[in-house]
Amino acid sequence: MKYDVIVVGAGLAGLTAACELIDANKNVLIIDQEPANSIGGQAFWSFGGLFLVDSPEQRRLGIKDSKELAWQDWLGTAGFDRLEDEDNWGYQWAKAYVDFASGEKYHWLKSIGIKFFPVVGWAERGGSLAGGHGNSVPRFHIVWGTGPGLVEPFAKKVNRAVKKGKIQYKPRHKVDELLTSNGSVVGVRGKVLEESSIQRGQESSRVEISEFEYYGDAVIVASGGIGANLELVRENWPTRLGSPPKNMVSGVPAYVDGRMLKISANVGARIVNRDRMWHYTEGLKNWNPIWKNHGIRILPGPSSMWFDALGNRFNAPNFPGFDTLSTLEAIQKTGYDYSWFILTEKIIEKEFALSGSEQNPDLTNKSLKQILKRVLPGPPAPVQAFKDHGEDFIIADSLKDLVDGMNRLAGNELLNFLKIKDQILARDREMENKFTKDLQVMAIQSARNYVGDKLIRVAKPHKLLAPENGPLIAVRLNILTRKTLGGLQTNLNGQVLNEEGEPIQGLFAAGEVSGFGGGGVHGYRSLEGTFLGGCLFTGRQVGKYLSK
Repeated sequence: MKYDVIVVGAGLAGLTAACELIDANKNVLIIDQEPANSIGGQAFWSFGGLFLVDSPEQRRLGIKDSKELAWQDWLGTAGFDRLEDEDNWGYQWAKAYVDFASGEKYHWLKSIGIKFFPVVGWAERGGSLAGGHGNSVPRFHIVWGTGPGLVEPFAKKVNRAVKKGKIQYKPRHKVDELLTSNGSVVGVRGKVLEESSIQRGQESSRVEISEFEYYGDAVIVASGGIGANLELVRENWPTRLGSPPKNMVSGVPAYVDGRMLKISANVGARIVNRDRMWHYTEGLKNWNPIWKNHGIRILPGPSSMWFDALGNRFNAPNFPGFDTLSTLEAIQKTGYDYSWFILTEKIIEKEFALSGSEQNPDLTNKSLKQILKRVLPGPPAPVQAFKDHGEDFIIADSLKDLVDGMNRLAGNELLNFLKIKDQILARDREMENKFTKDLQVMAIQSARNYVGDKLIRVAKPHKLLAPENGPLIAVRLNILTRKTLGGLQTNLNGQVLNEEGEPIQGLFAAGEVSGFGGGGVHGYRSLEGTFLGGCLFTGRQVGKYLSK
């Protein structure tokens, strides 16, 4: 069968591209190796954070943002240093994306029914100089309905088009080969997998029952990254971040396997910036896992004290929520693949959020009644569940008991009670005044100058060892795999390039498999809220180009 466009992958990037093609009345085929109930891919499981610049929500909160400030932050964060080669197109995509995020992105999303939680979050705060890494202002806009709420309008549009016979959607179709003719990509070949009744996110069977072969004028690869393929993550691990961790938890389902990268390379596609990746340092082992080795990330406020496996407090900018990859590098240089938060009940009830749509039922279910419960004493219910059942949590009334529990959990005697006590006491003494030399305490005070943080995100500064602020809580933090920052190099139309920098006719890419544009729109680091946005932007750009 012959189609105008074949889309490989029914995640957010693929759906966004398909929606543009539907509007243009193109004959489209979407294929995906997972069951139909997995439509939306990783985006469904996300917290639904989107990077927006100078939005109405920001302005209502008194945040003064601009395209110029956002571009300054992007450049300081990305650290593009391969502009003559691997970063060439990533830089151009980045510039176009910041234009999009500060322009039509907000109104486009509103036009398709996307709404936002009114308080803008402040992710990746940086902790360096003004021109360095991080967001100068809060820009993390949470979609009302989180990941499912973002996926919904695109999935509905695709499903309506399928019912009307305008396009075809074939789940359980695993692509093994891109078909070529005279140097152009002209279709896909692969295996049909047996039907599967698993729940969304669970690992599906790979039992093959038949073969398929489809032809199209263009093929869009929108298959995601490598985050669940720990072998591939370790193979591409950059030396600047130390040795690959021996133990990691997976922040994405098993189908995020990176297969289409090699399959695309087999027809000449160029993969760039393989050594750039985005993994989190605040991972928890999920007490109620959906997929194998399921990890959940803590989205921390700035107040927890962060210690390495040897009991040394991290220095700036390695504070909670400030500089993810700098902290990852610091952890890996210790020779251990875990670290510790020490905090109080007052901190956890206000500053701990968990990434993932299923960990935020109030926002996901769009329940104002449930959201209002967040102002009540105690942590949100999902956080409390991890306190009660998660293996990474220790709770104690005394610091000595806490440290003893931390050593038991780690299975060693690396932590010295007196060493940790001295560091916490030194920090607590800085609470006597409203001014301080402790950079983390400065950051806490600065954060509370933003009304959003003061109301719902940052606890009032207090002494950790004061009995009235107890009990004390320790959390073991694991390395959690998540995003691929490199990928297939593409031009601004989404055309995949070969090793000579020339477009491969008929082959396009969108989303994470393309490094969210150009093979590396983020450079070395992300400003957060830019992954879902990158799927939307690249999918839209490719869809619009092929619609012509």
